[in-house]
Amino acid sequence: MTVTEIAAEFTVTRSAVSQHLLVLATAGLVEAEKVGRQRIYRVLPGGLQRLQAEIDRFWTRELDQLVEDAHTIRRDS
Repeated sequence: MTVTEIAAEFTVTRSAVSQHLLVLATAGLVEAEKVGRQRIYRVLPGGLQRLQAEIDRFWTRELDQLVEDAHTIRRDS
C-alpha cells in the first residue's frame, strides 16, 4: 500500500503516517519499495513474529491480573 492509501484510513496527515511507517520500517515490521515517485509498504511477517514472541515473553499472568483489576474498577465506578 502507498502512504496515501494508508493515510486514507486514518484521521492523521500523510506526513504523520510517513513518520510512523519510518519507525515501523526501522523496527523491521514493514518494508518499503520505491516505485517511481511512490513507496509501496508491506508488512514483514518475520518482524511481526519477533514482536509477538517478545510480547509473549513480556506478558505475564501479573499483567493479565492488572487488566482484570482495571476492568473491575471501571465497571464498579
